Amino acid sequence: MDKNTIELREPTPTLQSKKCKLLANILTLFLQTALYLITAISWYFYDYFIALLTLVLSFIVMGIIRSKLRNSSIPLSQREYQYTDKEIALWYVAKEICFEQTSNS
Repeated sequence: MDKNTIELREPTPTLQSKKCKLLANILTLFLQTALYLITAISWYFYDYFIALLTLVLSFIVMGIIRSKLRNSSIPLSQREYQYTDKEIALWYVAKEICFEQTSNS
């Protein structure tokens, strides 16, 4: 009989300082809206065909950025779970920027 154990999912870190919370909210806002903002700007300055191509390219680039942030901050044993943009931003800010000011709850 195997003695494999399944590790439980660690809770998303909570940030204590206002600076860290602000950085996490800015990063969340960037991850959620950059795709549409870039597409709207290209539609305004160019054509809707260019905007459609920009939407597809931005979708790919934002996916790469999101996965880089996720893989650099979330622990290896926790990467099998799905995370929202807010959770990715909280993990990234907690592990890479405000690592001395975090607590798990």
